[in-house]
Amino acid sequence: MSVTLQNPLLPGFYPDPSICRVGDDFYMVTSSFSYYPGVPIFHSRDLAHWEQIGHVLDRPEQLPLDPYAISGGIFAPTIRYHEGLFYMITTNVNHGGNFIVTAKKPEGPWSDPHWIAGAEGIDPSLFWDDDGRAYYTGTCGGGPGERQMIWLSQIDLVKFELVGEKTKIWGGAMENAAWPEAPHLYKVNGYYYLMIAEGGTEHFHSETIARAKQITGPYESYRGNPILTQRHLGMKAAIANTGHADLVELKDGSWYIVFLASRPYGGYHKNLGRETFIAPVAWEEGWPIVSPGTGRIEFTYEGPDLPEFAVESVPEKDDFDGEQLGYQWNFLGTPDAHTYRLEDGCLKLKLYDKSMGQGMTVKGADARSVRHEPQSTGFLGRRQQHMSFEARAKLCFTPQERQTAGMVVLQNDYQQLRVEVGLNGEGRQVARAVSGYTSKDASLLHKDMVGEYREELLGEMIWEQTKTELVIRADGQDFTLAVAGEDGQEQILAGQVDGSFLGSETAGGFVGAYVGMFASGNGKAYEEYASFDWFSYCGRD
Repeated sequence: MSVTLQNPLLPGFYPDPSICRVGDDFYMVTSSFSYYPGVPIFHSRDLAHWEQIGHVLDRPEQLPLDPYAISGGIFAPTIRYHEGLFYMITTNVNHGGNFIVTAKKPEGPWSDPHWIAGAEGIDPSLFWDDDGRAYYTGTCGGGPGERQMIWLSQIDLVKFELVGEKTKIWGGAMENAAWPEAPHLYKVNGYYYLMIAEGGTEHFHSETIARAKQITGPYESYRGNPILTQRHLGMKAAIANTGHADLVELKDGSWYIVFLASRPYGGYHKNLGRETFIAPVAWEEGWPIVSPGTGRIEFTYEGPDLPEFAVESVPEKDDFDGEQLGYQWNFLGTPDAHTYRLEDGCLKLKLYDKSMGQGMTVKGADARSVRHEPQSTGFLGRRQQHMSFEARAKLCFTPQERQTAGMVVLQNDYQQLRVEVGLNGEGRQVARAVSGYTSKDASLLHKDMVGEYREELLGEMIWEQTKTELVIRADGQDFTLAVAGEDGQEQILAGQVDGSFLGSETAGGFVGAYVGMFASGNGKAYEEYASFDWFSYCGRD
């Protein structure tokens, strides 16, 4: 009996998926940008049910990140397997460029980075030909008056060095295609197929394909391009901006494709960011047909005839009583040895000087062009995975001057909603709800915010309790921020708050919203920690 494939396959901020099959097992990775640990890795045996088995980049020496450009960091990983070894190749756009890590087991440990000298661009991928030669594909160009292209080079995967000349092999299906990137090479029935993303990663995103008899080309563009897009369905479609895909062949010869897409809600707003989707693929006259028969992406498909793969779901509540954090948790930027503690059945976050607001912002600059030294922030969060949800956390905290701690829905450091405990101008302890935002919206294709950052106090009350239950509730784009004391009585600080500004098409950047906990000295570093007894997240979709 076949399984049912349910989209999104990985709900929430899991963009740029890459997949490989090893025997009966499937492995998949996604981008992680400036969140640590980086490159989550998932395992499945039926393509329908996926279990996270770790992160590829889980050591500071593998993953230098700073929190200033949330949409910087790790772009577009590709995972491949060859002769007993797993390879993951990706780009750290702020710290070092393109690199490869390897592992004998997908759960790790993975090696330290092997940096690839002379490998320009982003979105690298690896391909092995029948003769055992390995090839690197990446992006190049795009400067003033220069067409962006996909380039190819042989690579030595013992020395991790490019070999011979670089060859520009394709610039996309459209004339002067926008942002041809994310190249993947496959060999099927004697042809080399080059599949790429083009059109930008928002509304006009698409996937196109070309083929050649020789690996260096010339590549013939498929007349049916794009093979994957939703842009022609308009802005009221339930699934938007499909693209950045990877193909996988099953043992029975059937094919599937994984790719990113978004689910707008409450208007054309995509708070959840770019998620991982899947669709079946059929081959007709030597070309792949995605979602055959409909040409659009569906929320469900009949899956392969494989035994159901049992997966344990992530618990709704984390009591922080283990020795390590669960895989669902991420820091913003690379943590240091003092960023957090798990002790006394609590999570403790250090009060760094970095605020949750504009103190981490780089405005008016491409994220990949700005470099800062890795720094830590007192933030720990998990992806928002549902349009409607309720998140709660138990905070034990008595603030001093400038100090705040609380819970946040974080799209980036200049688009967020917070419920927090701190001091008011008179030095009295208060609970408050805060909205942080920029005064200028981003267009669909403009990814860098240049507006003035502002914070608006949505609600505040004197709050003299040392133990506070923080509450953030979303009913679609309608948010409620509240607190409760030891008596459990909920006090609403702000209700019916419009959260649509937390979507990427408004906020800019490449990430989806996180829900998490934070502690900050707001310009002054403290040695103290804010303590959280537990955190819960319950989706309501």
